[in-house]
Amino acid sequence: MTGYEEMAAQLDRYAAVPGDVLREVVTGDGLCFWAFDRTDMPALSGQDSPDRELAARMCAGCPVIDQCREWELRTAGPDTVGVWDALPETDRRALYRVWARRRAGGDVR
Repeated sequence: MTGYEEMAAQLDRYAAVPGDVLREVVTGDGLCFWAFDRTDMPALSGQDSPDRELAARMCAGCPVIDQCREWELRTAGPDTVGVWDALPETDRRALYRVWARRRAGGDVR
């Protein structure tokens, strides 16, 4: 299993959770929604390694990373931008393809 396949499989447990519940959990408990001034977030560089490091640093210690990942994949899908769920947009876009294939194919255990 690749890293994206493992991440997508980990999100299977949220498949039946309503979107409004995920939104409430993420906006209520996500560090980026209450611990930081969102207008002063650092910008992504467009380079994979620095963006991964920035995303991991920005989300370090957040208790709802998986719920955030599920919510962002549902709401933004392949058009995701910025940092969500400790991943930069390039990784989330690659993850989205695997996640969507699992959901469409019913490959949820």
